[in-house]
Amino acid sequence: MRILITNDDGIHAPGLKSIASVAAEFGEVIIVAPDRERSACAHAMTMREPLRVNEVKYLAARVKAFEVNGLPVDCVNVGLTIGWPDGCDLVLSGINNGPNLGFDVTYSGTVAGAMEGTINGIRSIAISMAILNSSETINYDLGADWLRENWDDLTHAELPPLVFLNVNVPNHPAKGTRYVGMGQRVYKDRVEMREDPWGRPYYWQGGVAVLDGAAPETDIHAVKEGYAAVTPVSLDWTDHAVLKRLQKTA
Repeated sequence: MRILITNDDGIHAPGLKSIASVAAEFGEVIIVAPDRERSACAHAMTMREPLRVNEVKYLAARVKAFEVNGLPVDCVNVGLTIGWPDGCDLVLSGINNGPNLGFDVTYSGTVAGAMEGTINGIRSIAISMAILNSSETINYDLGADWLRENWDDLTHAELPPLVFLNVNVPNHPAKGTRYVGMGQRVYKDRVEMREDPWGRPYYWQGGVAVLDGAAPETDIHAVKEGYAAVTPVSLDWTDHAVLKRLQKTA
């Protein structure tokens, strides 16, 4: 199996090392990741600047790794160009240093790596550590162990075109795994105004995540209940029911 790995936390992120160590047990691995953290870049790509690629020493001699001065989408496309010009069998993105639950998938660079793999016709999986308390220390071994135990299910699940898997693993031994839909994870007080030392205002964006965990059969509910959540995400964003209704009235 030919496996391309990327992330949005950068080439030296511990989650990347964890996912690569597992993948190397199942196939030939090439890592292509950003040279620094690129969180919340969504599905952006570099268009008006050159991409520089440097090979770096990583894990073991059998794992080739490259850093790119770009975004996760860039890394997937560069990886397919320099590593797997004939295509590969699997794109893995992660392990992210935090959750990608609900609407997070629209912002996440980790998820974008899996999106780009899917666009290229490759089975793709995004994996994140779903810590719900920012003061927790992330245990990436839990994510790696979960991936190892569920490898066959993830890599053999029957998926239609344009669908990838978004995985959130709890930061404690999971009770099990649930296949669920997307929940709603929004942020309150997203933009905070502050002042610099000269009294000039500036704005800091972030906010506190608000988890609606009441809705069953969602990724948020599953994680809050102590389970790993696997969500099939389709890149066909068309609302076909609304489309049919609009076509009838046209």
